[in-house]
Amino acid sequence: MPVPPDRVRCLVPSPPRPAGKFVVYWMVAARRLAHNFALDRALELARELERPLLIFEALRVDYPWASDRFHAFVLDGMHAHAQQLADTPVSYFPHVETRPGRSSGLLEALAAKSCAVVTDDYPVGFLPRALAAAAGRLEVRLEAVDSNTIYPMRATDRIFTTAASFRRHLQKTLPDHLFCRPTPTPDFSGLPALSRIPAAITRRWPPASTLLDPDRRELATLPICHTIAPVAVGGAGPGRQRLATFLDQRLADYADKRNHPDRDETSGLSPYLHFGHIGAHEIFEAVETHEDWDASKIIGAKATGSRAGWWNMSPPAEAFLDQLITWRELGFNRCAHDPSYAEYETLPDWARRTLADHRHDPRPHLYSAAELDAAATHDEIWNAAQTQLVREGRIHNYMRMLWGKKILEWSASAPAALETMIELNDKYALDGRDPNSYSGIMWCFGRYDRAWGPERPIFGKVRYMSSDSTRRKLRLRGYLDRYAKLAA
Repeated sequence: MPVPPDRVRCLVPSPPRPAGKFVVYWMVAARRLAHNFALDRALELARELERPLLIFEALRVDYPWASDRFHAFVLDGMHAHAQQLADTPVSYFPHVETRPGRSSGLLEALAAKSCAVVTDDYPVGFLPRALAAAAGRLEVRLEAVDSNTIYPMRATDRIFTTAASFRRHLQKTLPDHLFCRPTPTPDFSGLPALSRIPAAITRRWPPASTLLDPDRRELATLPICHTIAPVAVGGAGPGRQRLATFLDQRLADYADKRNHPDRDETSGLSPYLHFGHIGAHEIFEAVETHEDWDASKIIGAKATGSRAGWWNMSPPAEAFLDQLITWRELGFNRCAHDPSYAEYETLPDWARRTLADHRHDPRPHLYSAAELDAAATHDEIWNAAQTQLVREGRIHNYMRMLWGKKILEWSASAPAALETMIELNDKYALDGRDPNSYSGIMWCFGRYDRAWGPERPIFGKVRYMSSDSTRRKLRLRGYLDRYAKLAA
């Protein structure tokens, strides 16, 4: 099936060059070899033009908060790609910078020899700027393809302000897109093989080799932060294993018990989604199979905006899909259409007004960014959440909300709290720097929420959360035994 047009943005509209030596897939966000519309589109062009396919996957050292934690996760995936593509006609060119700017000019050199370049359309971080810069430099056709979400992030120009309104929209429009899926297992057979990547390119920009070794010893030679250690193995294989474990062992209790930190019934898939090692379509198809579900059940279903009942699946599966599709894709909707997605000024008017009204309220505790980073507060529950973030690169879903609300309460101003929250999240979280994580952060300040009463000091009408109520509502003993003791 051809890649749907609403997933393709042409950044350089030149026609493909038949005289080029190969088609380049510049892999920057959907770092996987299956369920990937961008790879499908590159394959389409390669077959149409009867040219080899070259997959170019690069890793810079100068991205914000570059560290062993993030580098190792990406390198694990690159190592798997090198192995998977070794016996195929596809050429794989992994390039890992050894110093800032080392890869400068490489994309242009590959593009100059190519028929066309296909890349990933991703709306967050430095990637939109990188794609815009490439569009200004390349003379060959450049297409950016959306493989992020089940509902194409540019299928509508509307920015949704609540999950309920987005959910209603999805229930009306998603069936039209649900059957247009990327290829589960791309077929590389019959493609012409590239005899070798031009020697002038590989001499100047050698492909990574030992840096891809799973022992990770070469990480120490790179100019990145070495104090934030790796915490998980990246790549599609570990992502699929986590998905299988979740469906077999945790999904049944997901709706009722996922908020309890002691149980930790969450999927753990967000890092693999963020780095593109697994895609939303693959996860959805696994749920579909697990539920023995027939997609015709939603054709003509009434769009009520309800969180339950529309899918005609089990309650746990519907609760999980609401997180995977409604809440996750709500973040992509905002980021795709609003480059200022993480700016304080983009919060709802009512939220900024009420926070401004209370900006001079006394703070019972004021902590510096360094004290928060070190989990050095008076609150053992918050310290446990921060410790989990630093040690494991994640915070339990419910605890992440409390974590953000307390930073707002303990900061000199709401804009300062937002700055601290983004810094801590992007510095440590494997799923940071992501539309979904920015949605969660901005939710703490009122985005996607409504005004609440009674009006409170500091928060005004922004939803309030406390550690005391969290202790009463949730099962925390095991969580605190583990993380609060580490913090102490």
